[in-house]
Amino acid sequence: MEAAAASAKPVLRVAAICGSLRKASFNRGLLRAAAEVCEESVPRMRVEHVDISDLPLLNTDLETDGGAGFPPAVEAFRAKVRAADCFLFGAPEYNYSIASPLKNALDWASRGNNCWADKPAAIVSAGGGFGGGRSQYHLRQVGVFLDLHFINKPELFVQAFQQPPKFDSDGNLIDAQIRERLKQVLLSLQAFTLRLQKKD
Repeated sequence: MEAAAASAKPVLRVAAICGSLRKASFNRGLLRAAAEVCEESVPRMRVEHVDISDLPLLNTDLETDGGAGFPPAVEAFRAKVRAADCFLFGAPEYNYSIASPLKNALDWASRGNNCWADKPAAIVSAGGGFGGGRSQYHLRQVGVFLDLHFINKPELFVQAFQQPPKFDSDGNLIDAQIRERLKQVLLSLQAFTLRLQKKD
């Protein structure tokens, strides 16, 4: 009976969005690791990478139907955002702020009917001395206007260039301690998402 009840519980759909377009990106590696961790040890939660590389630069001249229609790549992206239960952002820090591909994606999905509104999210990042911390804090500021609800703790800033190595040459996470910290982020996001869904 308990097994049947557990299997009936819905699987949370996590849209993982990386601000770096580089294939061997450390931030993309964190998102890949998150998908693996969910498969291994976080039941009823699945991480799906949502590609943003095909999105055009934001240009409202590309909108149609009085701002209700969008280019095909944008429409497809917005549909994936709407279908997600929550979000996991891989947020590289460029020049003390959010990477432009991620900001572009945030802006496109906010046009017209805001696709981000009232959904939970978490952020992870990897980079230099601060581990992408500034991009995370700027993303939280943007999230205020978008009505995104970020988990507050735990935070994960990976200092990617310190020894011992955290990633291999393909950008895959190889540090067991960071993998465990990533799991704690996912568990927190799962609990927060379920709590918000119960309020609906």
